[in-house]
Amino acid sequence: MSKTIVIPEQFAAILVAWQRRHGRHALPWQNTRDPYRVWLSEIMLQQTQVTTVLGYYQRFLERFPTVSELAAATLDEVLALWAGLGYYSRARNLHACAQAVVALHGAEFPRSSVTLQTLPGIGRSTAAAVAAFCFGERVAILDGNVKRVLGRVLAFDGDLASSAEEKRLWNHATDLLPAEGIESYTQGLMDLGASICNTRQPQCLLCPVADLCAARSQGAPTAYPIKTRKLKRGRRENWWLWLEREGQVLLQQRPATGVWAGLWSLPLYEDEASLQSAADGLGAKLEVMPRIAHALTHFDWILHPRRAEVTSSASGSGPSGVWVARERLADYALPAPLKKLIA
Repeated sequence: MSKTIVIPEQFAAILVAWQRRHGRHALPWQNTRDPYRVWLSEIMLQQTQVTTVLGYYQRFLERFPTVSELAAATLDEVLALWAGLGYYSRARNLHACAQAVVALHGAEFPRSSVTLQTLPGIGRSTAAAVAAFCFGERVAILDGNVKRVLGRVLAFDGDLASSAEEKRLWNHATDLLPAEGIESYTQGLMDLGASICNTRQPQCLLCPVADLCAARSQGAPTAYPIKTRKLKRGRRENWWLWLEREGQVLLQQRPATGVWAGLWSLPLYEDEASLQSAADGLGAKLEVMPRIAHALTHFDWILHPRRAEVTSSASGSGPSGVWVARERLADYALPAPLKKLIA
């Protein structure tokens, strides 16, 4: 079946006009050319919904209003504010990037997308978004929303599980860039993908570029974009030991790599027998708490919390860690399931 021919100038003009009239304009990271604020929002929005990001974004700016203040913070401080947002490597890269901007660029973000990509945690699409929104660089972005919009408009038949095919879509994205109005055009692509060109139920009747969309003309918008590689989800089961002593809770810091890297958590056991053995060594009676089902990118994690009160004399023979007063737990970077358990 022949594809609809997309004329770059026509596509961009329609999209810019739609964005200016119907797009999003009131998000806290919009209406600014401050690269720190735009970069922070772009990192937070990776694989995370806008509604979830809003509160975190505001708290981050209140605590770290400039890149210099973020760079001067400890990683624990950054992780504590990030806790619950998920994908914690983003927080570690965020901190490293801030330090690099201060150390290598005098606390000023580079103005070109090429140089921005040399900073920790900034990929090609994030670099392009910062360069376009803050410095007006004519450069294409290709985040998940944009891949979906362009994949459908072009009926792009390449499998995006292939890096070569993704590069080919990058080239198409660049070819479609307007000569001017890059900020509205870029935001328009994002807004269209976030609101109308949905993954499962695209609202084609409301789409401003429906007449240009090759996938719609084929009657198969959800067939695009094509990505065949699927993650095989696993399942993991562990036991958590909540030890409490005189209003304090025992926390252990997770390793620097792996799930919840660098966060503070309860002592974790591979099986119930190991946890019971630790409790027996303390002479502690375990209280069964409701199990927690936590979904991560690659696997579903079932956590079985068990709570026990111990005395000061018994605590020395238990698992190692740091005793933290309950009222100070919020100062620590805790994973989302533990925050919920505490609440």
